[in-house]
Amino acid sequence: MKKLFTAAAAALLAAAFVSCSKKAAPDNSLEALKERGVFVLGLDASFPPMGFTDDDGNIVGYDIDLAKEVASRLGVEFKAQPIDWDAKEMELSSGNIDCIWNGFTITDERKEKLEMTKPYLNNDQVLVVKNNSGISSLKDAAGKLIGVQRGSSAQEAIEDNEEFATSIKETVLYPENLIALNDLEIGGVDGVVMDSVVASYDITTSNKPLVLVSEVLANEAYGVGFRKGEVKLCNEVQRILEEMAADGTVAAISTKWFGSDISVIGK
Repeated sequence: MKKLFTAAAAALLAAAFVSCSKKAAPDNSLEALKERGVFVLGLDASFPPMGFTDDDGNIVGYDIDLAKEVASRLGVEFKAQPIDWDAKEMELSSGNIDCIWNGFTITDERKEKLEMTKPYLNNDQVLVVKNNSGISSLKDAAGKLIGVQRGSSAQEAIEDNEEFATSIKETVLYPENLIALNDLEIGGVDGVVMDSVVASYDITTSNKPLVLVSEVLANEAYGVGFRKGEVKLCNEVQRILEEMAADGTVAAISTKWFGSDISVIGK
């Protein structure tokens, strides 16, 4: 009986040790960032107007302007780090970047894996087609080749819309939205599913003969993603964004890129 009690007690102690060893480490994410002195933003540098490389080789965009101001108010330098968008979570978990901030859609799955800010901009996933294609609805895309960026929420929107996904001929994956749009323009695919914010900006600035189908595949919102457990850093960025919205900085940046204040921060 004594031996059994001793064995049981040992098992309980071992379980307690394992439980203690798995205890979450203290969250020093904000302090660590300030100590490093640089805020590294991970992005797909071909995603206008959110973040992209201009003709002079500079990374610019709406998200870039917001993040630069956040970094300034944090008291650190800012660095934009282009990444493979399909490997964005891996880049974050490995420590190569401090956040994913580039039209990053908030989803339940991502909120489970990451710390995410509140929405700062709304967006829709839409079908883009040539203006003489004869495609004016999602049903008209039946039997067609549809392009999409690999690893994007647009790809998820197709997969989640069973009726649309089963009606099209095939989904063609691209590394970047702009490559997909260029292929659409020359007839490589019949349509591209992508963010309405990006599609509208590209069509307006490039005068491509493309249009957005009025039906929407999915409504969504953009947020900033941080490593799981880095609550302090995430909350501080959210606080600063709300401060920027209150003092008019966000409205000015939004008007610069979109012609009006379309931000949803603090609204």
